Amino acid sequence: MNDESSKPASLYAAREPVFPRKVKGKFRTLKWRLMGMMLGIYYILPWIRWDRGPNLPDQAVLLDMAHRRFFFFWIEIWPHEFYFIAGLLIMAGLGLFLFTSALGRVWCGYACPQTVWTDLFIMVERWVEGDRNARIRLLKARWDARKIRLRLTKWAIWLLIGAATGGAWVFYFADAPTLAHDLVTGEASPIAYGFIISLTATTFFFGGIAREQICIYACPWPRIQAAMMDEETLTVGYRAWRGEPRGKHRKSEGADKLGDCIDCRACVNVCPTGIDIRDGQQLECITCALCIDACDDIMTKIGKPRGLIDYLAVSDFEREKAGKPPRKIWQHIFRLRTMIYVALWGAVGLGMLVALFIRTDIGLSVAPVRNPTFITLSDGSIRNAYDVRLRNMQGSDTVFSLSAEAGDEVTLSIEGIEGTQVNAAADETTKVRLYLTSPRGSALSSAASSPVRIRIVSEKSGSSAFADTVFNGKEN
Repeated sequence: MNDESSKPASLYAAREPVFPRKVKGKFRTLKWRLMGMMLGIYYILPWIRWDRGPNLPDQAVLLDMAHRRFFFFWIEIWPHEFYFIAGLLIMAGLGLFLFTSALGRVWCGYACPQTVWTDLFIMVERWVEGDRNARIRLLKARWDARKIRLRLTKWAIWLLIGAATGGAWVFYFADAPTLAHDLVTGEASPIAYGFIISLTATTFFFGGIAREQICIYACPWPRIQAAMMDEETLTVGYRAWRGEPRGKHRKSEGADKLGDCIDCRACVNVCPTGIDIRDGQQLECITCALCIDACDDIMTKIGKPRGLIDYLAVSDFEREKAGKPPRKIWQHIFRLRTMIYVALWGAVGLGMLVALFIRTDIGLSVAPVRNPTFITLSDGSIRNAYDVRLRNMQGSDTVFSLSAEAGDEVTLSIEGIEGTQVNAAADETTKVRLYLTSPRGSALSSAASSPVRIRIVSEKSGSSAFADTVFNGKEN
């Protein structure tokens, strides 16, 4: 019973650390440029100023949670305009479907934050500990003064990057210069420090420790992408018909029967997820195309045509194997599925632009008071009460004139205010209690429920807005 062979096999394997080798090529260069651009945008964007006037913040991009507002350069999104955020999320989803359908997991390979920060952390690791072979030797070496020094140096830089990442994130939720001063002087909110600490820890863990494990196990997209791809999708692949049978000994007997692949494993050594692309399409592949750069470099050195590993479509595999030329890239990209995604994406974007340009700079919402639904006054007239929110999005103080539109005589009054005008502060929502009174015997007071329209007009701009509600009467 104690025999080791009688124990069930473990369903879990210990993680084998992945140490990608440095590689040069057009795709690696593209990734460096995109990484620099995206990190630059992320870190610099909160510091860009944008003059909106004396009553509004001058930060170009700001999620103002205190006032429940989102500012993006000249655009200001209020809570009741959440449909703009929903539209952006829909466009992002359709864009992801589009790029995946056309180019596979191109988002994962080039623009995903996990990929970008992992690339940055690996660059630091390579700078501190050396390239692939040096890092592998260091992993296997005993803990001595040199190994401790290198690890502490690497971890310290990773922590600085994590802190900068968390710090930049909180700057999007408050005025960046003011918050930076408060953070240094210890006057910032504990919430700000808490977010920075948590984001520093998660960035350190995701980018430095977990790395490819996040892409393989934690991210749901690899499991969804199959539904977005078909045989026309361009993705990184291996031309097995040309590379097989692979072999290293090119001067030995039978070398003329070997394919172009010399089994150098250069494609494996540069892969950030540690897979062998020659095994075919795999869930772990993030389509970063670094294996293309590595293989092209080897092919050039041995005098073979480049492109043994390349962006390929399944539909072209058999064509090339039969000696036929592959289809043009544009034929793979511009097809029915991608065109549908483009049309949907454009329709949502156009709808949002139209909504953005036709929206008014004032607004109101009306909620009838339900307890009681109406009051009978001493002269027999019926009065309804309403809670009204007046939104002044004009950037300066203004006066709203209120009126009621009904099919019968009705009197409008405002609690605590003489007349029917309300002073509205700039970029604020003003709450008032409004009363509508209909005389005894009128159609409004005699009906159980009648439609009423409340209208406001800005004295400053002349723009108007309305909201429809009901007047509850005493049914005879």
